[in-house]
Amino acid sequence: MVMGGRLELTRAGHCERHPLRAALLAGALALAPVLAPTPALASPRENPLPPLPVLNPHPAPKVITPPPDDGLEAGGFYIEANQLIDDETGHTVQAHGQVEARYNGRTLRANDVVYDTQTGVVTAKGDVTIVNPDGTAEFSQSAVLDREMSAGVAMAFSTRLKETFRQTSGAAAQPVEVSIAAASAVHPSPTVTELNQAIFTPCPVCAKKPTPTWSIKADKVIRDTKRQVIIFRNAKILVRGVPIFWTPVLSAPDPSVKRKSGLLIPELNISTLRGLSYEQPYLQVISPSEDLIVSPQINTKVNPFLNVDWRKRFYDGAIDVRAGYTYEQDFNSDGDKLGNATSRSYILAKGQFAINDNWDWGFTAERTSDPLIFDRYGVADPFIQRGLYSADDRRLISQGYSTYQIPDLYLSVAAMDVQGLRATDVQATFPLIAPLIEARWEPDVPVLGGRLRITGSGVALTRDESPTDPSQPGTDSRRGTVEANWQSTFILPNGIRFDPFVDIRGDVYSLAELPSPTDRNATITRGLPTAGVNVTWPFFRRVDTLTVVLEPVAQVVLSPLVRQDPRIPNEDSVDFQFDETNLFQIQKAPGYDLLDSGPQFNVAGRATVISDQGYYASALIGRSFRTTPNPFIPVRTGLSGTTSDWIMAADASPINGVNFFSRWRLDSDSFTVNYMETGVDWTTSRFDGQIRYIQEAQDATGQPVQDIDFHGELFILKNWGISAYGAREFTSGVWRQADFGIVYRDQCIRVEILYNRNDTNNGVLGPSSGVGFRLSLATFGNSVYSRSEAETQPVPP
Repeated sequence: MVMGGRLELTRAGHCERHPLRAALLAGALALAPVLAPTPALASPRENPLPPLPVLNPHPAPKVITPPPDDGLEAGGFYIEANQLIDDETGHTVQAHGQVEARYNGRTLRANDVVYDTQTGVVTAKGDVTIVNPDGTAEFSQSAVLDREMSAGVAMAFSTRLKETFRQTSGAAAQPVEVSIAAASAVHPSPTVTELNQAIFTPCPVCAKKPTPTWSIKADKVIRDTKRQVIIFRNAKILVRGVPIFWTPVLSAPDPSVKRKSGLLIPELNISTLRGLSYEQPYLQVISPSEDLIVSPQINTKVNPFLNVDWRKRFYDGAIDVRAGYTYEQDFNSDGDKLGNATSRSYILAKGQFAINDNWDWGFTAERTSDPLIFDRYGVADPFIQRGLYSADDRRLISQGYSTYQIPDLYLSVAAMDVQGLRATDVQATFPLIAPLIEARWEPDVPVLGGRLRITGSGVALTRDESPTDPSQPGTDSRRGTVEANWQSTFILPNGIRFDPFVDIRGDVYSLAELPSPTDRNATITRGLPTAGVNVTWPFFRRVDTLTVVLEPVAQVVLSPLVRQDPRIPNEDSVDFQFDETNLFQIQKAPGYDLLDSGPQFNVAGRATVISDQGYYASALIGRSFRTTPNPFIPVRTGLSGTTSDWIMAADASPINGVNFFSRWRLDSDSFTVNYMETGVDWTTSRFDGQIRYIQEAQDATGQPVQDIDFHGELFILKNWGISAYGAREFTSGVWRQADFGIVYRDQCIRVEILYNRNDTNNGVLGPSSGVGFRLSLATFGNSVYSRSEAETQPVPP
C-alpha cells in the first residue's frame, strides 16, 4: 500500500496497528545518548567545581520537566514524508523523501526510513538528523537501530552542540560551539555508547579552515551513563593538527552529572626553588553538598607538599577549609637546605551562616607555621579577604564576627587576631582585638527637618610587647565612641545650596601598661562638638553637544581645638592621606584615635564637562585653612598648618573604555610635589589594562615613595599580543614583580610564554627570575601551565 502525505497518531485515536510509531520512536531516541562534547579533563584547578547546592530541610516534591511543546497531545506521534509505503509482503514500512518524524519533543529527519515489522530493525539513510529536546543535534549518513533500543549503529556520525564555558582570560562566559565526529557510533546497550575513530573540538571548522586550532582524536570514545563516565582510548591532543600530547586512556565525568570524583588538571613547575614540581589534584565528591580536593605536590629538590581543600554547604551557610603540610628544612631561592627539618603547615578557612533573616555569623582561621610557606610552594591566593575584615598584604587575620542589619540599623561584633609574615614583623607587637563593636542607626523619618545618624564604636586591644621598646610590655587600650550627626539641605531660588550640620562626638579611653613609670593606668575622656555649613553654587551651560558645570564649594567648620593626649596610642590612623576624598569631611583622619579639631575653612572649585555621547572630564582644586595650627596632625599630611597643601584631582574619559585619573598634593609654599598618583584604565577590543604611578615625599614610616605598577594585554594583531604585569620601586630600584609575555589566543585556545622577575629579598628568599609557559584550551579551563619560581601570586587577567 502506497500513501503520500502525513500520518499523525495519538493516544486518543490511533491506528489499529502502529509498528511505524515504535520504529521511528526508537530511531529518534537511540542516538540521543551519543557522546556529548565533554572535555577530557575535569574543571580548572582555580575553580574546579560549580557552587555546591544549598540543602533544603523541607525539599519540595520532585517535578518532572515535560518536553517542549511540539503541538502533539501526550504520547502523540507525527510523521511526514513524500511517500509512505506499507509493504505487508516484505514485512516493512517505508518512508521516502524528506522524512520527518516527531515524538515527545524529539525530531528525526532522513531521506529514507525503513522499519522491518518482523525483526523490529529500523534503518535510516541519507542525511540523518536527530534534533533533541534541548536543541542539540546529531548527524550521520545512516543509522540502524533495534526495536528495544538496546543496540544501534550510526555511520559517519557528527554533532554540533553549544555549551557555555568559563573563558580563561577571566572574562564572562560565552557560548562555544563544540563539534564531535566519528566514523561510526555504536549503541551496544541502553547505558553505553561507543564512538570509533572520533574527533572532538570546540574550534570552528569549515571548508576554508578544515584544521581546527586544537582537537582531540581517539580510536574509541566510550560513554557509560550508568557509571557516569566518558573514556577516551588512545587519545591525542592536537594543536593545528600537530600532536602535542598522547595518553593511552583519558577519562572525564559524564555530562549528565555536575560533579564526579576523579583527577583534576595537574600543575607543572620547573624552578631553582623546588626543582621539577608536579601537583596532581584529586576530587572526592562526598555528597551533593560536600567535597574534598587532595593535591599532593611532588618536588625533586625538596620533600613533597600536601594541599587539601574541604568544602561543605549547609541549609544556612557554607564552610571552606584549605590547608597544607610538609616535613622539611628551611631552604633558600636556590633550593639549598638550611637547619633542621620540622613540620611546616598552613590553614586558610572561612565560614558564614545565617542565624535568621537579619542575623549572620562567620569566621576565618588563617595561620601558618612558616612565613614563607606560600612563596616556597606556590600556594594561590593566600592574602585575599575571606571574612568581614581584611588584613594588609602578607598578613593573615583570624576572626569571628556576627552582624545584624535592618533598613535603619546596622550592628557588628567581632574579635580578631593578626599574624604578620613580613620580615620586619614582630608577632608580639600585634594586638589581640576583642571585641570590636560598630553600630549605626539612621531613622527613616526626618528629624528637625533633616537627616539624623547616630553611630557607635568600641574596641579593646591587648598586646604583649611594645612596638617601640621590646623591653616594655605593650599598652592595652579600650575605647568607646558615640557620635550623633544631623544634616539638612536648603536651596535658594538662585540655586545656592546650603547644607548645615551639627556633629557631637564623645570618646572614652581606658589604658593599661603605659610606658610612664609613675602613671601605668589611665582613663581619658574627650568630647568634640562641631557645627558648620556646606555651601555650593553650581553654574550650568550648554555648548553645542556639551554640558559644562562650574561649581564653587565652601565649608565652614566651627569646633574647639582639642588637645591630643599623648597617652592615647594612634592605632587606626597611621596611614593618613589628605586628598579630595576627605577635603570636606568633618573628621579627615580615617580612624578614631587621631582627632581633627579646631575652626576650619575648606574651599574648592569643581569643573565638569559631559558630552551627549557620555564622554566626560572633571577637575578639582582646593585647600583647607585653620585659624591656628593643629600640631597633633602629622606634618607629612600637609594639613597641620594654618594653610594646607594644595589638593588637585582630575579624571577624564575622552573615548569609550579609556579613563585617565590623577590626584596631586602640592606644598603650600614651594609647590613641590608631596603626593602624586596618576594613571589610566584602558579597555578596548585590542587592549585591556591599567598603569599607575605613585610618588610621595614621605610615607607613614618616613621614607620616600616612587612606585609604578601596571598590568594589561595588547593585541597587536587579531590573535597575537603581548602581556605585562609589574610593580617597581624606583627609590630602591627593585622589581617587586614583573611578568612580560607573548600571547596567542582565539576562541578555543590561549598560549602564553612568560618571563618573570622578582628582585625583592624576603628572609632567606632572594631575587629570582624565570620563564614560564601556559596553555589554556576552551572547555578545559587553564589546562596546562607552568610558573617560574619567582611567581608567587597569580598574574592578573
